[in-house]
Amino acid sequence: MKFPVVLHKDADSGYGVIVPDVPGCFSAGHTAALAFENVKEALSLHYEGLVADGEPLPQVHEVDVHIDNPDYAGGVWGVVEFDITPYFGKAVRFNATLPEQLLERIDQTV
Repeated sequence: MKFPVVLHKDADSGYGVIVPDVPGCFSAGHTAALAFENVKEALSLHYEGLVADGEPLPQVHEVDVHIDNPDYAGGVWGVVEFDITPYFGKAVRFNATLPEQLLERIDQTV
């Protein structure tokens, strides 16, 4: 899944990255590249905590939803790829009967 993130830098510090769709999730690094890389670990730890606490996983939005938020003014927007499928729980096999055309549409989409 692609998460919009905002990169910022204060004059006397390294780079910080905020994930607007995951409240409380942020990271930092001495370089912009390192800050973007570190945010993946921050997302992983944050999602592990949400799952452990039985909290719902956050809904991810497009950058456009956040771009006018004054909290992120002056930041540089980016997108970080992060796989959330491990946090949905284990796979469960089930048998189902579906209309043939619906099944074909599902197969085409997947």
